[in-house]
Amino acid sequence: MGQPRRITDSFPRRRRRRRGPGHPPGRLKDEDKARVKAKVRDCPRAPPPPAPDPALLEMLRRFDLCWEYGPCTGITRLQRWERAQALGLSPPGPIRDALLEHRDNPHVTYRWVRGRA
Repeated sequence: MGQPRRITDSFPRRRRRRRGPGHPPGRLKDEDKARVKAKVRDCPRAPPPPAPDPALLEMLRRFDLCWEYGPCTGITRLQRWERAQALGLSPPGPIRDALLEHRDNPHVTYRWVRGRA
């Protein structure tokens, strides 16, 4: 009776590629780090979306707090509105219009919980 077989015995062994002397995987030299930081710094950032109207945010907050239309965890406000419409719950039409108008603004699209940014 020999040694018991191991699960790794049935898989072929693969050799790791050598990256060269002094270059362990995932490490950068100091001058490479500086070059990467410079590239990141020079990269243009998209401007933040304009702040939505406080009245609009209040209307959406009231929609979020109304449990008549089902839970709002894990889905966008538009998905919740559409689900409520499909279930025949008659969600307010101005909510859908506002969500479609401000589709690119995450402050309008998603429910923002106090204390999270």
